[in-house]
Amino acid sequence: MDALSTALKVGASGLAAQSERLRIVSENIANAQSTGSTPGSDPYQRKTIIFQAALDRASGGSMVDVESISRDPGEFPVEFQPGNEAADENGYVKMPNVNTLIEMADMSEANRSYEANLQIIKQARELISMTIDLMRSQS
Repeated sequence: MDALSTALKVGASGLAAQSERLRIVSENIANAQSTGSTPGSDPYQRKTIIFQAALDRASGGSMVDVESISRDPGEFPVEFQPGNEAADENGYVKMPNVNTLIEMADMSEANRSYEANLQIIKQARELISMTIDLMRSQS
């Protein structure tokens, strides 16, 4: 397999990984206020994503894969909301361990990484196209 095809595969694996990361971040943001449904029950627990390098044997390229999606073990903050259905006997509700500022920063970083991988694919496609044009002009 040639270097340009490998670049396409590496870029595609990066796009897939960052796309999954954006999905997880979006889910966290969407559930940032999702409390439990019964008194004292746990709210939404923040999800995290871990990547790993994976060798593509056919091309020899180093790809990126999602190793795992897990739950953040951080503690749930509590808020005084006596009218909430999830409030305990003292009126406190466990809130999700999602910090929207951290999620927005993670989303921004994932977006930049996604764009960088997209640029790799665009450049590789352009080089492939230029190579084909050169081959046509010489025949």
